[in-house]
Amino acid sequence: MHQQLLDQISELKLKGLKEAYLLQMQTPNYIHMPFEERLAHLIDAETINRKNCRIKQYLRAAKLKYRNAFLEDIEYLANRNLERSQIATLAKNQWIEQQHNIIIEGATGTGKTYIACALAHNAIVGGYSAYYARISKLLSEIKLVRADGSYLSFLKRLTKMRVLILDDFGVAPMDTRDAQELLEIIEDRVGSGSTIITSQLPVENWHDYLSNGTVADAVLDRLVHNSYRLNLEGDTMRKRNKPV
Repeated sequence: MHQQLLDQISELKLKGLKEAYLLQMQTPNYIHMPFEERLAHLIDAETINRKNCRIKQYLRAAKLKYRNAFLEDIEYLANRNLERSQIATLAKNQWIEQQHNIIIEGATGTGKTYIACALAHNAIVGGYSAYYARISKLLSEIKLVRADGSYLSFLKRLTKMRVLILDDFGVAPMDTRDAQELLEIIEDRVGSGSTIITSQLPVENWHDYLSNGTVADAVLDRLVHNSYRLNLEGDTMRKRNKPV
């Protein structure tokens, strides 16, 4: 009977429950527990296992530049213009539920990407999917998927992500076609997800950077008006935040 039960649990793929059940069989203290309490332990173990598996799956899919970026490790140096209260508010993930965006501005090396990845990591732990992309690489990938006919499925995958990081906005020149591609991604995400933009370029210069006035107005309208803004200052953080 014992082995048959284990086989059935394995067939149902209840790995966490199975491990907890085996532990109960090997621990005398569990024998004296009421049935409901033992069952609660088994269910808790399965719930925790599923949550951990989902986090690992989401982390692999996210392709974060800083996979081990954590909000707890962010440094609040005096000259950095970054407050703990800002991050504490964002750590609650309400910005995702409200489908708000985050814009992180700052010079090269001020830690924009690290903070973006830490926010995404925190979101993943909270049960939200996320994806990281450098804008220049993303636009190159779009050209490829348009050529092979898989663009719609590619766009659908991006749209489904609750958090999308668009890194290094404003670094490389962007022509009208690229700006339109960016707008299409952003437009499809309105009402379905939140976007984190990192940029060396101040928001005030984005309109000119996007060159096409109509496209620029649409991009700014969808990204900026409902966004949290982090304006980083200070010295480079690159030596502290090496990719892992």
